[in-house]
Amino acid sequence: MPLAKKIETIAMRIYGADGVDISPAAAKRLARLEELGYGKLPICMAKTQYSLSHDASKLGRPTGFRVPVRGVTLAAGAGFITAICGDMRLMPGLNKAPGGERIDLDLTRGGEIVGLF
Repeated sequence: MPLAKKIETIAMRIYGADGVDISPAAAKRLARLEELGYGKLPICMAKTQYSLSHDASKLGRPTGFRVPVRGVTLAAGAGFITAICGDMRLMPGLNKAPGGERIDLDLTRGGEIVGLF
């Protein structure tokens, strides 16, 4: 099944949407991912957790809506493609060594905090 059809199937069968509106940029990216051989990967939908729609104000399983897909990302190592719905924002990945590991108290300097910047 083509990637756009997978997204549409999730939106309509699971979320109860009337359809999807894939932005031109997202459609272009989906086509490119298929060209590169990623068409068989599963889809992860990035949307609000408050609703089966993309809109946090439509609680539960609303009806009469379409899911806008504004972007698409590839997680090749993890083995899935993420469809970014509505105004959903993605968190950046973390470094291998979180910044908090560099923070400490220097007791030789009276408890001065070191490693913040």
